[in-house]
Amino acid sequence: MAIVRIDWAAVDRMLNSPTGMVGQDCQQRADRAATAARQFAPGSMSERIAPPIVQRGGTGPSADITVRHPAVGYVINGTGLYGPTGRRITPVRAQALRFVLNGRVVFAKSVKGQKPNDFLNKALPAAL
Repeated sequence: MAIVRIDWAAVDRMLNSPTGMVGQDCQQRADRAATAARQFAPGSMSERIAPPIVQRGGTGPSADITVRHPAVGYVINGTGLYGPTGRRITPVRAQALRFVLNGRVVFAKSVKGQKPNDFLNKALPAAL
């Protein structure tokens, strides 16, 4: 008769540790999703996507993809002011809006809003 002993600590590390088998798979999937997000992100936003870091979560390893760009909320959610009859965006405390377009500084009295571009959710299938 054979005796089987299970090292439950090793099983826990394999399943829940960021360096275990499941954690390594999670890291590879998160890296693929971050790479796809960089391809879908507009302008210089792709340069501000941090490499994902796998952490031990309550139900196992998890990863966050972080975008450190001040306009990411406007890109993902849109400005809500777009379309042929939509209002235009105008400055509140200045005479003109200032932004960089194709490497040049541009000033405008108003601009059209933008539709949402949820490039992070578009990138998720790359993790599968």
